Amino acid sequence: MSWDIVLFNSKQKINSVTELDENQLEPTDFSGILETSFDRINKNEKHREIVGTEFTIDFFSDSEYSSNFMLSLYGENGIYALIELAKKYKWQIYDSGIDEMIDLENPEKNGFKNHKEYVEKIEHIK
Repeated sequence: MSWDIVLFNSKQKINSVTELDENQLEPTDFSGILETSFDRINKNEKHREIVGTEFTIDFFSDSEYSSNFMLSLYGENGIYALIELAKKYKWQIYDSGIDEMIDLENPEKNGFKNHKEYVEKIEHIK
């Protein structure tokens, strides 16, 4: 079963999607950044599947910039990869499974206890 995630690029710190100020959203090339940030990507027309260590991330590419972008994750490690990417690009992540924004600096608050181990693991791969 997939885990639906929404990436946001906003000048505002989003605490809740219900309080989102659309005027603070920044258009972003999410598709382009995702496609250049991972080594292994399967492509079928507009469908993309990022394949990582014990995870996949599915999305549909779009040449237009947008202020938010929906993805489907399979495997817990996918969220860790997105957290690192979000930190790099100053994105924010909404997790539809828990109906909350993910605290990128403290993802364990959202139940992601393995994040630190994941970061250490990918740093050893580089």
